[in-house]
Amino acid sequence: MKSMMKRLVAGAVAAAALTALTGCSGGSQDPKHLLIAHGHGDWHPVNIGLEKFAEEMEAETDYTFDIYPNGQLGDDSAMIQLVKAGVMDVAKVSASALEQFNSAYSIFSLPYVFQSTEHYFNVMNNSEAVQEIFNSTREDGFIAIGWFDSGSRSIYTTKDGPVESPDDLHGLKIRTQSSPTSVAMINAMGGSATPMSSGEVYTSLQQGIIDGAENNETVLVDDGHGEVCKSYTYTQHQYVPDIVIMSVETFDSMSKEDQQKVYDAMADAWEAHEQEWLQIVERNKEGAKEMGVQFYEIDKTPFIEACKPLQEEFCAESEDNARYFADFQSYLK
Repeated sequence: MKSMMKRLVAGAVAAAALTALTGCSGGSQDPKHLLIAHGHGDWHPVNIGLEKFAEEMEAETDYTFDIYPNGQLGDDSAMIQLVKAGVMDVAKVSASALEQFNSAYSIFSLPYVFQSTEHYFNVMNNSEAVQEIFNSTREDGFIAIGWFDSGSRSIYTTKDGPVESPDDLHGLKIRTQSSPTSVAMINAMGGSATPMSSGEVYTSLQQGIIDGAENNETVLVDDGHGEVCKSYTYTQHQYVPDIVIMSVETFDSMSKEDQQKVYDAMADAWEAHEQEWLQIVERNKEGAKEMGVQFYEIDKTPFIEACKPLQEEFCAESEDNARYFADFQSYLK
C-alpha cells in the first residue's frame, strides 16, 4: 500500500510540476524501490552525491532508486511533507527549511555559530548534538541520515572596497532570505535587511534597488551577480548545511545491516559531493576575478561581536538551545 501511494503522490506532484514521472517506475510496487528528490539540477554536486549514494546502496543491498532533481516533486517544504508521510523515501533539503518542522534546526542558521570552515566541518562530523538534532524528528516521521556542504555565506556589494565592520554596511540595503533570523542578522551587522526572492536579486542589484546581497561564491558567475557586484568580502556569517532526510517508515523497515549501509553510503556521497562542490566554487571565483570582482579576507571579530545578542537570545529560548550552542562552540579551536 505504501509503495502504491508513493507512486501516486510522486506522480501527482510531478505531473503538476513537470509531468515527469510517467512510466519511470514501470508500474512496480516493490517496497524496496525508493524515491529520492531534491531541488537542484542534475549537474549539481547534490545530484552527484545522491547518485553516489544510490549507486552504493544498489551495489551493497537489494534496494533500487529513482532520483528526481530540479524540484520535480516540489519545493523543500513539500518534499519534507512527503517524506514525513512516508510517500517519498529520501530528500535533500536546506537546514533552514527544517526549522518550521523542528525548532532545533534553527541553530544552523544562527550567525557565527560556525566561525570557520574547519569549525563547521568539525562540528558537523563529530558533534553529538548534531546527531541528537538529526534524530529529534523521529516522532515527526523522518530522520536526517547525513549532510552536504553548501559553503559559507558572505557579503558582496556594488560598492568598491571591503566591508570590514558594521560601520561599512551602514545605510546599505542588503538582500536577505525571507527569514526572521536572516533579517535580524543583517540588521545587527549594520546593513538594512531587504528580504526578496533569489530570482529578483540580479535585476534589483542592476537597478540600484539594493546595494548588495549575501550568499556563497557560486552566485557570482552562475547567477551573474559578479557582473554588477565587484566587491566580495568573506564575512562568512553563516554556514547553513544541506540535510538529507529519510522517512522513518523506510528506515525502520530496513535490517540493521542495511541501516548501517545507509550511513556508509552517505559518507561516500559526501565525499563525491564535496569534491564537485569545491571545483564549482573555484570555477566561480576564477570567473568572477575575470569579471573584475575583488575578494577580501577580513578580521570577522566586529561582525561576530555585533551578532552576539542574537546568539544570546537563541540560547535564552530553551535549555536545549543553550546546550546545543555550547556543544558547537566546544569544537572551536
